[in-house]
Amino acid sequence: MTSPAQQLRELLAKDQCHIMPCCYDGLTAKMIQQAGFALTFMSGFSVAAARLGLPDTGLISYGEMLDQGKNICSAVSIPVIGDGDTGYGNAMNVYRTVKGYAQVGFASVMIEDQVSPKRCGHTKGKLVVEQGEAFERVAAAVDARNEGQDILIMSRTDARAVHGLDEAIVRGQKYAELGADIIFIEAPESVDEMKTICKEVPGVQMANIIDGGKTPVLSPEELHAIGFKIAAYPLTLISAAMQAIEQSLQALQKGTQPSAIMAFDKVRKIVGFDDYYKEEERYSASRR
Repeated sequence: MTSPAQQLRELLAKDQCHIMPCCYDGLTAKMIQQAGFALTFMSGFSVAAARLGLPDTGLISYGEMLDQGKNICSAVSIPVIGDGDTGYGNAMNVYRTVKGYAQVGFASVMIEDQVSPKRCGHTKGKLVVEQGEAFERVAAAVDARNEGQDILIMSRTDARAVHGLDEAIVRGQKYAELGADIIFIEAPESVDEMKTICKEVPGVQMANIIDGGKTPVLSPEELHAIGFKIAAYPLTLISAAMQAIEQSLQALQKGTQPSAIMAFDKVRKIVGFDDYYKEEERYSASRR
């Protein structure tokens, strides 16, 4: 069978911008695949919120993210990109993170250049490490890939918010030179900045689309025309889920039945009861 990493390589070779809804558990990953999307991303923001009920400020650990990733990758057959945050330490930790993410089934891992503890790219208070340390992280990630791990490296810089676009572009260019497969310059603040990134930084580029965030919300067609290969939607699903939960709780407080409720038959189908029953029958029949 084709590995998740090879599936992702084949997707990125196509002349299009792939829409990538981001998941935070096995169920959301499964629903993304069932909806027909070709890939997904394990959002660190959403995992921290759903698993811990905490903000994306570096509070979730490598072990917790790896465990969540194992469940997500096991639930689907489409490639999953994993949020590896800062790599959870120095270059040696980055090496271990890449190796661990590859072993649980991720197609790619994102490593960023923020100071630890990191925080969501569209919130205040971000800081980035010096260039040398940032480049060491990317080099360690690339070494882990080149030394046997079947995984793509996504290198992210948050330097735009801290030092300006020119510094972010310098880092993105160096990441590509070091061998990163995907470059992610976080939070450009205009269409012109997005065009400059795709013009001046080589390789595959990803855009991060957040309603209310710093980056202009463009259509996949517009992003493709600029030069992006991936359009990530990190908060769409968890925001929709939180909105539905809040409305349902308000309805229950009023003593009424929530309106936005999925039929139980559909819930069972999505979760996989029908497939389970078929397998159960197959093994039951073998004992007769």
